[in-house]
Amino acid sequence: MAQEPQIVTDTRPEPPDTGNEREILCGFLDFLRATAVFKAQGLSDADAARRVLPSLTTVSGLLRHLADVERSWFRERLDGQDGVPTRWSDEEPDGEFLVGADDSLAGIIKDYEEACAESREVLSRYSLDDISLNTASGHNVRWILTHMIEETGRHCGHLDIVRELLDGTTGE
Repeated sequence: MAQEPQIVTDTRPEPPDTGNEREILCGFLDFLRATAVFKAQGLSDADAARRVLPSLTTVSGLLRHLADVERSWFRERLDGQDGVPTRWSDEEPDGEFLVGADDSLAGIIKDYEEACAESREVLSRYSLDDISLNTASGHNVRWILTHMIEETGRHCGHLDIVRELLDGTTGE
């Protein structure tokens, strides 16, 4: 049985109304990152891990997926780092969605926020026109930021739906 939703204060940063291209792109990405966390807050660990759809999609799984995507795009692809951890693998392509009883929502949110901080640190060393160091992708920073806005925004929509199915919470 789902718990009653808790009132959570909305502290998301608003994207800038004006600014240069980088400020606007980063502002929208940070807003969406904060929205993903906002959508998860107030849930119990059990509800955050509860499946309400036929797929493996859960609130906790979506946040873990987003953490892995942050690390993959910014640390591995853009910065060319080796050994960047992800929960998916050839053996378990949906590994980030496999949430266990020992996985706390607070820990999952903390890991996602750490992944976002790692991404910001990597991003601070590059201009929008720089090409990723992982030559397999060949994308520039502008493309990666735009893709991450799309990726994070799409999953915020999933979080909206899953949260509403869990406890009826709706809203921005």
